[in-house]
Amino acid sequence: MAVFTGEISRVYEAYPEKKATLYFLVLGFLAVIVGSLMGPFQALNYGNVDAYPLLKRLLPFVQSYYQGLTLHGVLNAIVFTQLFAQAVMVYLPARELNLRPRMGLMWLSWWMAFLGLLLAALPLLANEATVLYTFYPPLKGHWAFYLGASVFVLSSWVSIYLVLDLWRRWKAENPGKVTPLVTYMAVTFWLMWFLASLGLVLESVLLLLPWSFGLVEGADPLVARTLFWWTGHPIVYFWLLPAYAILYTILPKQAGGKLVSDPIARLVFLLFLLFSTPVGFHHQFADPGIDPTWKLVHSVLTMFVAVPSLMTAFTLAASLELAGRMRGGRGLLGWIRTLPWDNPAFVAPVLGLLGFIPGGAGGIVNASFTLDYVVHNTAWVPGHFHLQVASLVTLTAMGSLYWLLPNLTGKPIADGQRRLGLAVVWLWFLGMMLMAVGLHWAGLLGVPRRAHIAQVPDAYPQAALPMVFNAVAGIVLLVALLLFVYGFFSVLLGRERRPELAHAPLPFAEVLSGPEDRRLVRAMDRIGFWFALAAVLVVLAYGPTLVQLFSHMNPVPGLRLW
Repeated sequence: MAVFTGEISRVYEAYPEKKATLYFLVLGFLAVIVGSLMGPFQALNYGNVDAYPLLKRLLPFVQSYYQGLTLHGVLNAIVFTQLFAQAVMVYLPARELNLRPRMGLMWLSWWMAFLGLLLAALPLLANEATVLYTFYPPLKGHWAFYLGASVFVLSSWVSIYLVLDLWRRWKAENPGKVTPLVTYMAVTFWLMWFLASLGLVLESVLLLLPWSFGLVEGADPLVARTLFWWTGHPIVYFWLLPAYAILYTILPKQAGGKLVSDPIARLVFLLFLLFSTPVGFHHQFADPGIDPTWKLVHSVLTMFVAVPSLMTAFTLAASLELAGRMRGGRGLLGWIRTLPWDNPAFVAPVLGLLGFIPGGAGGIVNASFTLDYVVHNTAWVPGHFHLQVASLVTLTAMGSLYWLLPNLTGKPIADGQRRLGLAVVWLWFLGMMLMAVGLHWAGLLGVPRRAHIAQVPDAYPQAALPMVFNAVAGIVLLVALLLFVYGFFSVLLGRERRPELAHAPLPFAEVLSGPEDRRLVRAMDRIGFWFALAAVLVVLAYGPTLVQLFSHMNPVPGLRLW
């Protein structure tokens, strides 16, 4: 055992980014576990079962449904997703390029994330920042929440620098060569996030922090909402793109095949860089004070950003069919049966993709200038985004543990743990599909989102049947979560180590159609030009409206409702 421990120590000396990545990964999954424990109570709420009195007895610090809702949204949709991105979207390019990140900065980013999370969590747990996931003024939280959240988000900017530095060093050593695929994905992803996160940073610096510190008497709700949705919609792609990177570069290998096209994968990430950010007004169709013309422009741009996801669906389906046929599949659909359905690293992201299909279709409804009014602020909306972050992103993250944890720790995953993992991902998928049907259906029947509707049990008799779906989903998801917690810690705390697992390369897929020396690939590799173009699009899409809003500000005092 001592020999093995010494060997693992030598691995960490050679690849210190493994340890830092593990810390990001574990902190992220701890956040999603705590946040997800609040989820079943909300599902039961939309099943017309008021389970919050029970939650208060189990966790006395939870004072209301809305505090639990805030914890669920912040920990799952902001904390977990960012930490997972900081883990995989630094580690994957580092391993592809065989370069070590600046470890002092990598640990700085972890400590910023940890301390920011800790600072924001204290008022959340004390019911001093029950402002929901969107934290719109005039709902006002404690200054520590806004400061902690700001430090947490800014830790991702250190990760941006880390990846750009890896890319710069590789370019210096390989002049004239095309950026490798995983690194290309990471660079475009982090540049997209820099543009997207500026809205949240501006909201915090210009409005929320001065307001919460008492330096100004009020905050303008419309300006705050606009800056929030500058970040708030592209954060969806901040959730998705680490999963997409795994789907393109790891999943075909897990399936036993190859990625069919490297250039298409690059084009997908380039399109996300260009079109992810100037789309936020489609969340503000019902807001006065924003010119309808600009709302329509953002609606059209949102339709553009659906294109790379449609390209992804085609490319991944083709890659999986190739894998199935390489494994001996015959006939029109016979290749599906030959895929490795006994491997949770394969099954989890594939189930996530199946859930993402109706989720993407619902997103087109949300982005429509006219159709959105039917579902605006109804249960349809959480039904939609749970198919994004809680299905595709979370299932892909769960599946990644089966190849990533052994690579980071040298700890093997036993057959029993893999079988447990299969049970978890199937239960999670079933629970999410039931809940998605229930929430979409209830939304079409007029049930509002963000509402403690179980306090008035007879308020929505027309939604009795979809409420059954939500209640059952809450129970199924709770079982899946508890099984996941057991399986995760059984691997993480296992004593057996196999140093050869930590020495093994990551399972990057081979490419059927590679980048080679094509003009298109070289044009896409001019990332600086495309980033500048993306920045211009953001300025054009937001600049005129923000100038108008800042010229006619109407600050209001803060409120605390719960």
